[in-house]
Amino acid sequence: MDFSTALPTFVITLREGVEAALVVGIVLALLKKAKQSRLNSWVYAGVGVGIVVSALIGVLFSWIIQILGAANPQYTTVVEPALEGVFSVLAIAMLSWMLIWMTKQARFMKATVEGAVTQALTQNSNAGWGVFTLILIAVVREGFETVLFVAANFQQGLMPALGAIGGLVTASAIGVLLFKWGVKINIRQFFQVMGILLVLIVAGLVVSALKHFDDAVANLALSSRATESLCFYYERFTKVHSCILGPIVSNTSTILPDEQFPGIILKSLFGYRDNLYLVQAVGYVAFLLTIGGLYFRSLGGASPEGKKNIPFGQKPISSTKD
Repeated sequence: MDFSTALPTFVITLREGVEAALVVGIVLALLKKAKQSRLNSWVYAGVGVGIVVSALIGVLFSWIIQILGAANPQYTTVVEPALEGVFSVLAIAMLSWMLIWMTKQARFMKATVEGAVTQALTQNSNAGWGVFTLILIAVVREGFETVLFVAANFQQGLMPALGAIGGLVTASAIGVLLFKWGVKINIRQFFQVMGILLVLIVAGLVVSALKHFDDAVANLALSSRATESLCFYYERFTKVHSCILGPIVSNTSTILPDEQFPGIILKSLFGYRDNLYLVQAVGYVAFLLTIGGLYFRSLGGASPEGKKNIPFGQKPISSTKD
């Protein structure tokens, strides 16, 4: 059984889950401070419903993929890689936006949540629904990004989903350690490390997305003479070739094959390919220079100048993720 495909979704769900756990923990702490612990059940209900909604979104995506594939069976070999490519692009966009935007907004996290909870509590009869909605949105937002990533790798079977469940369980355990048992964790460093891993994972997803589109176009080109001209690059005298990705720039199949350990781990986590083509290499480097550069610049503004780093688990609860 190959567990390597579960690693990327585990990392992504762990990071997203810890972020959601922070929101849940802050809300529970604020309710306790306001002597409104009676609303805790609304918090737990929001978490439960959010997880169910995220799972249903995943089922919906799987259903859409199956319907589109069954609609034109002769084009299944074209539709499936094309959909994987589309979902990969959506996952790249969502995860990149989340990574940069949330890092910039980290300093306002507690203040934003506190304002939302205070507003909900002032509405008396609707306070429970207000708290429920806040938690539901937080969980679904993080869950949706994971669902997109799993959908982009739906041909890999059940393992990506198991990785997501493992990440969710671990994130929940971290939330309990922070807010229930008061364990001190430097959450700022945690998010920085996870952020760097996420940049590399999404950069690998760029490589995978380009390969999916190449496979889709290649299969379409083979389907009829009318479409064979779609492959504007094709090496006729080599076994290794691409349709739209240009010439091969790296071949490490004899040194580090991507279907054997440890290459398969690098492939699952960071998009490593033993055969790398020019367009993939350019896309990978361009992503690291743009999104990676923006992320590292956003780290400089993640916490106000002169603010002391207080690990989570100490009081008062920090207004940032650190």
